[in-house]
Amino acid sequence: MPQRALACNLSMHAEARKRPNPKGPESKNHRASKAAQIIWSSIFWDLILCPAGLLEFAPLEFGLFPQIVNTFDRHLLREWLKVLGLVLAASLGLLMMQVMYDSFRDLRDMGAKLADMVVYFLVTVPGFFAIVLPLALLVSLLFALGQLHRHFEFTPMRAAGVGLFRLTRPIWAVGVLCCLLSLWLNSSIIPWSVEQSRTVYEQLQFRREAKSAVPERVGAVYDLAFDSQTGRRMWFFNRYSQFTQHGYGVSVSELGLRRRETKRLLAGEAWFDAARKAWVFRHGRELGFDVATGVQTSSAPFDEKLEPGYDEDPKLMLLVDQRPVDLSFFELRRVMDYYQADGNTKGIVYAVRYFGLLADMLGPLIVIGIAVPFAMSGVRVNPAVGVSKSIGLFLLYYVLNNFATSLATQQLMSPVLAAWLPNLGMAALAAWLFARMR
Repeated sequence: MPQRALACNLSMHAEARKRPNPKGPESKNHRASKAAQIIWSSIFWDLILCPAGLLEFAPLEFGLFPQIVNTFDRHLLREWLKVLGLVLAASLGLLMMQVMYDSFRDLRDMGAKLADMVVYFLVTVPGFFAIVLPLALLVSLLFALGQLHRHFEFTPMRAAGVGLFRLTRPIWAVGVLCCLLSLWLNSSIIPWSVEQSRTVYEQLQFRREAKSAVPERVGAVYDLAFDSQTGRRMWFFNRYSQFTQHGYGVSVSELGLRRRETKRLLAGEAWFDAARKAWVFRHGRELGFDVATGVQTSSAPFDEKLEPGYDEDPKLMLLVDQRPVDLSFFELRRVMDYYQADGNTKGIVYAVRYFGLLADMLGPLIVIGIAVPFAMSGVRVNPAVGVSKSIGLFLLYYVLNNFATSLATQQLMSPVLAAWLPNLGMAALAAWLFARMR
């Protein structure tokens, strides 16, 4: 808090001491305690309502550093951050209500207890921040800046020659922090939230199925196929239980040159031994084939067989057929690498989603670049009009995103460019709006 504000508080307290106390004389210690409460309360609320007040604290006033944030910057941040907090809370609350509406009945049918529901909802919330943050920034900026513009609070400074970027400098500073926050969320917190919420949900589902089914049918995935390009092996499971992590009705074909079968393992049961990093097969038969003719040359039964060279991860086998939007950042990378090794075009949508999460890091700055000209130009109408514009902007972003994804799927555009195209389009719109205002 600035030194002048502290001096103001002290002078006000000194004047209050000179006035007679209608309730009777106060002790010296009591008056000193009230003065301290006034000072520290002022400092507390100044720092809480405006984090930028930290830049203007005592060391700046004593000349140790140049003063960075002025009174208008603090006023602007205070008005905007209050609205931003409300929009964030409201958006997260609405999304949480949607998740509760969609999942509460399923969780109840699975026999989830109150503690299980609380854990599930708590680990699900962080995954919403990537969706909520750009929306909250846009709506709060349109509303807060529109309100200030409507009350002519920018007019005197613009008339004095203060540029638009200087007026909104603290907003851009917060935008940079939001970019770093988005990168951290997309690379660590949100992947954890996606994977953990899925794990909690599957555990509850497995627990319900275990009451009425044999263990090998709990969490079963049927007709699971996996083509290992690096190992030159083709896998097929009649059924894979995510509960026991065992596969049943297993067939593994080893492929030689020109992808001709050289060996086949047939087993009633198989599982991946993480300690030995190998697959174990039980109750099966090993078949040999002639590479040139494809004719079976050998057949040997076995009770249990360890294959050290078989190191395929069963978790990857389960990920390759899931939707990109349901996978976390790290899972997208694994699936993308798997399809790239094969040269399969099916991995393009996963690559677009992966690079799109990286491109979203610049989303806060693009949102600010669009919201500032929208809110501070034109006629002075109700700020709710500016908020309504956000719907059209997000619709435009959605159209650009789908258009770029379709081009990448048809191999008319690289996945990296397709991921960045919506952000580049919105950045161009922001630059055009800023140029019009200048």
